[in-house]
Amino acid sequence: MAGLLAFSRVLRSLQVPGLVEANLPLKERQRGQAVAEYIESIVLLQLAGGTCPEDMTRFRSEGALQRGLGFEFPAPGAVRKFLDRFHDPHLEASRPPRERQRSYIVPCSEAIQGLQRVQEGVVHQIAKRYQEQGRTQSVATIDADATIIESHKKTARSHYEGGRGYQPLLAVWVEPNLVLADQWRDGNVPARQEPVDCVQWAFAALPGGIRKRFFRGDSACHETGLLRWLRDPQRSEEPGGPIGFAVSAFNSDELQKALRAVDNSNWKTWSTEPDGTQRQWAEVPFVPGERGEKKDAQPLRYVGLRLLKPQGEHFADGSDRHFHAVLTNLDYRGDRLLDWHREKAGTIEHVHDAVKNHLAGGHVPSQKFGADAAWFKLALLAYNMANALTGLACADDELLCNAELKRLRFHLVHLVGRLSRSQCTLRLRFLAAPETVARILKVWKVFPLPTQATAFS
Repeated sequence: MAGLLAFSRVLRSLQVPGLVEANLPLKERQRGQAVAEYIESIVLLQLAGGTCPEDMTRFRSEGALQRGLGFEFPAPGAVRKFLDRFHDPHLEASRPPRERQRSYIVPCSEAIQGLQRVQEGVVHQIAKRYQEQGRTQSVATIDADATIIESHKKTARSHYEGGRGYQPLLAVWVEPNLVLADQWRDGNVPARQEPVDCVQWAFAALPGGIRKRFFRGDSACHETGLLRWLRDPQRSEEPGGPIGFAVSAFNSDELQKALRAVDNSNWKTWSTEPDGTQRQWAEVPFVPGERGEKKDAQPLRYVGLRLLKPQGEHFADGSDRHFHAVLTNLDYRGDRLLDWHREKAGTIEHVHDAVKNHLAGGHVPSQKFGADAAWFKLALLAYNMANALTGLACADDELLCNAELKRLRFHLVHLVGRLSRSQCTLRLRFLAAPETVARILKVWKVFPLPTQATAFS
């Protein structure tokens, strides 16, 4: 696993140790690893394919790797105790009785808020590197969505699919493929319950230099508080200007009636799916009477989507057509808007898959709410580390520019290397093909450190 030293280089070059020291309100202990070393150890563990704290035992047998990093990996028990430091029992005890309120969003502990600030700092550092390469990120499209993480621990709660677990909400910056923010939630918390906090954290995490801002979401984002915040005139005065958004409209009975009332001549076909289903759009004259809607607010635009089966074919429910709608403040032509909104399925869903199945975000290591939130947040940090490496050091590499984590591990992590010291110089030698060594050298070039360069051969 000599290639992990390249990922350590990325992490340190992006100033994660300094960000941890400045933002994490965890007291350093006189004995054992520093907080930044715990963070780096867990991130590297997940990048290498580890899925639980017990996998740290495998790392502790890698003497050369620890020598290259400059510290020893913590024991699994120490990792669990470290994660427990992110848990605030007083916050979890603030839950109201179940008979009074079934679903409740537990507030973030101070330590979890500190990890969020670390994530923001990393995003700013990555954006700075893109700017240095002449690829300034001036457009920010944020996709938000919740995902289910199964767990059979006694503290997990039932979710809408019938199992038990948690349902964190994520917000992703699409253009550089970076996670901006997340909110760890119980499984019984609906995705439509107060999504505005996580979305606000995401927009606050954007770096300077953003000139256009957009937001996309599914019907869980059709929530009064979030829509009111997105369309607030104050957004126009913020860096980046107003936020153009499109969210799937909640399919109420009133909306379904309005969609079916649209004259057939107003539906325009713009694409046909492989099974012959026609995708059609139309403007929908619909003004919902939602509570909390300001009287002087301009009605938002509803663009309808009709999926029409070929003659003689039907959906599973026996109908030959399904109706949906997108709610927006943009003036895009309907077909362009629906295609743009549909693209979020290829962004946020991909992040969910990578974090849960290719990293350790799908594993819940503790009975303590804050510890699980920290573990998941470190999985997101590992995801951003991997995307920083591929996006900045492998942009012109056809093999790895869009590589998933399992391919990245195969080509960059699981490499044979030897560390040797000669004349006060620590050298790392790889037993690998020249093109592989060239990729490692590119990482060293793109992610500099204020130390003497390590010699390669």
